[in-house]
Amino acid sequence: MVPPAMPPHADLPHANLPHADPGRLLELIVRLSYRYSDEGFTLTSGRHSNYYVDLKKTTLHPEGAWLCGRLLFERLRGRGVLAVGGLTLGADPLVSAVAVASHLGGEPMQAIIVRKAAKGHGTGRWVEGPATPPLAVAVLDDVATTGKSTVEAAGRLREAGFDVVAALCVVDRGEGGREALAAEGLTLEALFTMDDILAHQRQKP
Repeated sequence: MVPPAMPPHADLPHANLPHADPGRLLELIVRLSYRYSDEGFTLTSGRHSNYYVDLKKTTLHPEGAWLCGRLLFERLRGRGVLAVGGLTLGADPLVSAVAVASHLGGEPMQAIIVRKAAKGHGTGRWVEGPATPPLAVAVLDDVATTGKSTVEAAGRLREAGFDVVAALCVVDRGEGGREALAAEGLTLEALFTMDDILAHQRQKP
C-alpha cells in the first residue's frame, strides 16, 4: 500500500499562491505554440489543418508549466479528485505540473503517466506512478482534436481499476473530442478553444 501524499509543509504559502492569469497563458500559447501554414499540417489524429498547436512548447516552458498546472488544478480542486493522469507524451508535463500545484495548494493530487504500450519488462504495466486504485482520477491532455488520446488514457486507467471522474484539456480544437468523451460518460472541459486562440492571434499587431 502506497502511503497518501504528505500534506504541504507548514512554511509553504499554499493559501497565498501567485495569481494565475488565463490571459497570460493564452498569450504564451499563441506566441510559443501556434503555427499557421498555407501548405498545412498533418495532425496526430491524421487530419489536415492549416494551423497547428504544438502545446509542448508551452507546457515545457517554466511559466507555461506553472500556469497550466495552476489553472487545471483550480478547475479540479474541491471535486474529490485524488490523482491526475494522461497518455504520454502530451499529458506528461501537465500531470506533473498539476501535482506540484496541488501540493502547494493544499489538496495533493498524485500524477499518473499512461503508456502507449505496456512496459516490456518487469511488471508489464500500462500506468506509472505512486497512485493506487480505486482513487478518483481526472484524465488530462494538452490538445484535444478527435479525443482519441484522452479516450485511450481513460480506458487504460479504468482497466487498471481507477475511477475516472473528469476529463480536461488545455486546448479543445472542437473537432469531435467532446463528443468522443461524452460517449465514454465524461464531459470534456477545456481552458481554451481553438476559437480563443485564433481570436487572440488576430488581435496581435
